[in-house]
Order: sequence, then C-alpha cells, then structure tokens
Amino acid sequence: MAMWAQMSPQLQFLPTQMLSELYPDTLPVDVRHYLANWIEEQIWEKFDLDNMEQEPQARILLDQMVRLLQEVAQQNPDVVEKVKLQHLSKKLSVYQTQPMQLVRTVRDMLRKERQLLGQAGIAFPPFQPMSVVPPAANGTPQPVRDDFKADVDNLVLKVLEIQNCRQSLHQMQMEMEPMQDSDQAVRPNQRKHLEYNFTVFANKRLELLRESVYALEQCQSCLILRIKSWRWEQHRSSIGVQFDDNLGSLQTWCEQLLGVNSNLKQELMLMKRDHGEAEQFHTCHETLTLLLQTLVQNSLVVDKQPPQVIKTQSKFSATVRYLLGEKIVLGKPIVLKAQIITEAQARNLGQQSIVPNENVGDLLNFTAVLEHNTASKSTCATFRNMSIKKIKRADRKGSESVTEEKFALLFNTEINITGCESPYSIQTISLPVVVIVHGSQEINAMATIIWDCAFSEPNRIPFVIPERVPWNQMCEALNSKFMSEVQTTRALDAYNRHFLAQKIFDQTDISEDFGNMLVSWAQFNKEVLPGRNFTFWQWFEGVIELTKKCLRDYWTAGLIFGFIGKQHIHRLLQSKVNGTFLLRFSDSEMGGITIAYVGPIDNGGRKVQNIQPFTKKDLDSAGLGDRIRDISCIDYVYPDLLKTEVFKQFFTVLSPPNPDGYLPFKLTTVVNPESSSSTSSIPAQTDLAQDFFDPVYGINMNQNNFSPHPSNCTPSYMSDPVSVHGAIYPPSMPPAPSDEPIDMESLEGILDQFDVRH
Repeated sequence: MAMWAQMSPQLQFLPTQMLSELYPDTLPVDVRHYLANWIEEQIWEKFDLDNMEQEPQARILLDQMVRLLQEVAQQNPDVVEKVKLQHLSKKLSVYQTQPMQLVRTVRDMLRKERQLLGQAGIAFPPFQPMSVVPPAANGTPQPVRDDFKADVDNLVLKVLEIQNCRQSLHQMQMEMEPMQDSDQAVRPNQRKHLEYNFTVFANKRLELLRESVYALEQCQSCLILRIKSWRWEQHRSSIGVQFDDNLGSLQTWCEQLLGVNSNLKQELMLMKRDHGEAEQFHTCHETLTLLLQTLVQNSLVVDKQPPQVIKTQSKFSATVRYLLGEKIVLGKPIVLKAQIITEAQARNLGQQSIVPNENVGDLLNFTAVLEHNTASKSTCATFRNMSIKKIKRADRKGSESVTEEKFALLFNTEINITGCESPYSIQTISLPVVVIVHGSQEINAMATIIWDCAFSEPNRIPFVIPERVPWNQMCEALNSKFMSEVQTTRALDAYNRHFLAQKIFDQTDISEDFGNMLVSWAQFNKEVLPGRNFTFWQWFEGVIELTKKCLRDYWTAGLIFGFIGKQHIHRLLQSKVNGTFLLRFSDSEMGGITIAYVGPIDNGGRKVQNIQPFTKKDLDSAGLGDRIRDISCIDYVYPDLLKTEVFKQFFTVLSPPNPDGYLPFKLTTVVNPESSSSTSSIPAQTDLAQDFFDPVYGINMNQNNFSPHPSNCTPSYMSDPVSVHGAIYPPSMPPAPSDEPIDMESLEGILDQFDVRH
C-alpha cells in the first residue's frame, strides 16, 4: 500500500485523459484504492503473458480480487459505496475468459504509477512480495514455507523485543529505587540518564506492541484468505480442477499465530500492570480478542466432504478437521453434531452465525468425537454411516425440480482453547448437496452440482449462482469434468469444443465463433435438445460414462476424434480414399460411439456413412478394437493410417481350446453397405456360435445438404421383431425396472421430476 499512499495525492494533478488510461473502465481507480495493499503484494511482474500455462495462476488472482472486493463491500457501512463495490466485483467478470489480460492491465498500471512517481521525484522500486506464495501451474497454491516462516519469525522477534524491553525496564527500576533514598546531589546525572532511558524503553515497548498487533492482524488476514482459498479450490475440485488437500501448512500457521496472540496478550497485561489503564491498551486488547475469536472460529474445516448427491436411506461419511486441535483443553471429549440445512438457512447462518432450530431432515448417526492423531498431528471428527432418513423440501418456484434444490450439512460444537477464559462456539458448513430419493434423479442432481461448482463466485451468498455464463467458461468446466472422470491426460480439442457449442446452441454453422455467447442453465439441463428426448448434460454425461468404462485407452491414445458434427465429417472424409474412417461420439444416442467412413456406391460415386452407435452393452460383448478389425469396409484411420497398425494393441487373440473340450467362440461384426439407390436402412449381421444377433446399421448421407435420409434413420429391425431360437423378441427392450424399492416419497420425487421435464 506504500506506493498507493504516494500515488493517490498525485492524482489531482493528472489530466483526465491520463487518468482514464491509467485506470480503465475494466479496472477503475476504486479497485486500486480499496485493494491497494493486496495489489502491491502480488506477483504481476513474474508472469510471462505469452505462456498460457500460467493462466490458472492468473485465474486464482482474479478470483481473489473478486472475493476481496465482495468482502470490502459487505463491511462498508455506506450503502452507496457498498452497491458500487458489488457492481465493480461483477464488472471484473470481463476477465473470466481471459485472466491473463487482468495481469497485463494491473502490471501496466503499476509500471505507469512508478514512472509517474519517478517523474515527481519519488523513487519507488518494484515491489518484492514477502508473504505471497505464487500458485502452482495447476491452479493449486504452493505450500506455505519460507516466506510465511519469515513473516512469523518477524512476529516472534517483535514479541521477544517487547519482552527484552520489559526486562530492561524492570532492571532500570531496580537501579533507580536505591537512588530515591540517597542524596540526589551525589548522582544526579546518573539518575537523569536512567529516567531518560526508562522513558525511551517504555515508549519503545508500547510502539513494539502496536506494531506487533498490526503485523499479527495482517498475517492472520492472509491466513484466513488462504483458508478460504483452500475451501474454494476444494469446491472447484468437484468439476475436476486439481486440488492439493494437504492442510499441514495451514495448521502450522494457525498454531503459530495463536501462540503469538497469547504472548502479546500476556505482554499487554503486564504493560497495564506497569503503566495503568489507557485507551491505547484497551484498543490493543479488543483487537487481540477479536483476532483470537476469528482464528478459533475459522480453523474448523470440512476435510473430506460428504457426497454432493445424497440418496435418502443411503450411507455416507464426512470428516471435519480442527486446525487448532493441539491447543484444545484436555478433558471431556468434544462431540461435533451435524444437521442438514436448507439454502435459506445457510444464508441466515452467514449473517447471524446462529444454529438453525428448524429441522428439515432426519439425519442418522449425526455425532462424532473430535480425536487427535499423534502420528499425523491432525485432530478430526469422522462421521461414519450417516444417512438421511427423510427430507423436508421447500416450496418450489415455477418449473424448478427437486434436483435443483440445494442443501448443506452444518457441523458445530463448543470448544475450549488453552489460555482462553471462556469456550467458543464454532461451526462450518459443507459444500452444497442435492438430496434425491431415487437413482433415476442422480444425473440431473449432478448437473445442479456441476453448475454450482463451476460458476459460483468466491465468497458468495449461499448458494447463489448465475443463470447464464459465457460459453468459454462452460467449455473449460466441461473439459475439466471430462478429463477428471475419464482419468485421462488428453483434453477436448478445438474441434470437440466447437461441436459442443453447436450442440448446446443448436447452430449448424461450423464457422461461427461461440466464445462470448452466453449459455443458460435451461440450455444445460432443463430443455431437451431439438429432436431428442434428453438434455445437453444428460447426453454429455452419457459420453463420459461410456469413455470412462470402455474407451479410456482409445481416447488417451488419440484414436477417437470425439465430438464432431456430420457436416464437418463430410469435409474431412470427402477427399480421402475409400475405407477412411474416424470414431466420433453419437449425437443422437446417449452413451454411444459410431464409425463414420467414406466408401463407394454402385453408380461409381462415393458417400459418407455412419455405422449404428455402439453402446456400453455392445462394447462389453466385443471390444471396439475387435469390431474395427472385423468390419471389412474400413481400412484407414483418418487421415491415412492403417487400422491394423493403429489398433493392433486392442485386438483380442483367440484363446486355445478349453481343457473341458469345448471350442472357444468369437463374436464377429459385419457391416453390409447397400447401394446408394436403396432407401432402406443398412442391416448388419453378427455371427456368434450358431444364433446371435448384434445389429449394426449405416446412415446414408445426402451429398447436397449432408443430412441423413429420413428413411435411413430407422433400421428395419427396429420395427420388425427378431427370431432367436424360434421365439419372437423385440430387439430393443425397455429398460428393466430398478431393483431399488420405491416408497411413496420416492414415487413423488420421480413424478415431480417427470412433470417438470415433460
């Protein structure tokens, strides 16, 4: 803040145009003023603006800036300023899609300020941060080590200096006492010298105490910010963002600051004894008391979150950790209680810090004892086998579904800290959870959680979320979730992301730029896709499940093109040799992968065809590699690689005869493309031992508009029964009923969901 203290008086002498250039609309002077200290402590100069790997670090700084502005707004008593600051925090969302631009803007601003101060004769070198630890490239904060240690060491040294001053003052008093009884004319100079030194040391003692209290306040503010950042990163990990869950460094920080607070309180008490009550002592005492309360109450964190989608009657667990566990007064065991609260109760909790009296759910096994583990030096309460017996839902608005209603688990207890006179009530809440009554609601409930984790703002009012978000932001969330769930290092490329945008916006133009378009919650998981009976998220989640269970190695090896539209496929394949193919996720069937290939037709022409999608059930019976090997009309993986070379690692070798004499069988996939003049669907036959039917079909592409012929969209076997061993069975059976028992509450939940979506 030192540079801003020098810069702010100079602003009145600057021309209006220069002020506008120095503090643009995207980063106005109000932000510079209110966040001066934080801005000057960051690592703007260490960023390489051409290195996009540092973008996660820039995004963390952006999130922190938004969060700090919101905190300043909440604490500001001036209503006008509060509204203004809240507006400024929302205005920073312009950097969400390009956080490196924020770094550039702030860095240039600070450089210009230094230049202007230099011209005014005020030399100001670039700020070198002490206690700010740059985040890692993966977006998680680095462990607090040397810089934090330096700050705490400085605090400890100040406390030692105060103690030395106290001891020196005591020694001087001892030396001056005999002089009061002796002839003062004998040693007047010596007494005067001692009195002068006594006054100097007394003033120094008081000044050191003030400095120490202020330094403690600054250091603890940084600690609280780090704890909040840890919680925020834990929240973001729900969509796959990497997260370091190690709390060791934060615990050490909490314990050391508690020790400093205790020592300063002791020194303050001794100072009052020596010098009597004074207003400045009272102010220091109030500050230390408030800092202690804040530290004690913010040291309770949910180490292991409960599942964010909880089914009633199902068991789950959670672990709560207390970072000051080693400072708890020994004696009666400390029992933590858990209760489920609504979104409205969570909001009131943040304003009043009072445990809600109304019970909205019957929670079983809701208590746990806080236990200390000497090996790990952690103090935790593990809630095992918790379950929600019944849930009381709030009145829903409009078309809101039960899977959109958010709850949370509140953990609270009363605790005694060594050296503190009275106990403290402490509490913390879990991440938002959605409570369901039947497994069929899980996909939609997970959509609610993903939207919340990906797009909620730091330090928000529980559990406020935006209704619309930029597509670029949505795309990053989808990519993180896909990579995390599939457990792959291969991300969605530009082609995949573009097709996803076409899908969610229902736009067929492959040249359109969707980057800044806004996507709504309704488009994500309330409205079904055009011509389909499922939402965008349900379709995308189906692809995740298929890839995770059947296609992870294929995807990671780069053998699956992934998300791509039929028009784009035609452009890619039309110039390739016959038999060239690529693998894409089906856009018409949930959880399917299809083969698109170019092949000849009877009149000498060529056409692009799509083989009926393979689902998990299909790939469980015969792997994708074996099916590709069997299909004779495909030879080259796009652009021109032999399939036998590319996929050979996935081919199954036929096993030798069994010892019991039975011959092994092999499932073979056959595709028989018909001539282009045919309007019927392309049937596929599979030979398994003697009788087995595995349908595979192709879709003819009209080369003028690249859309499938309507007559070819429905294979004949979908309307005709299939004869298997003399019996007649429809080949596409409805899903088997769930084995789970359905009580009245479950039935109501399913019907509610059905009514909303249909």
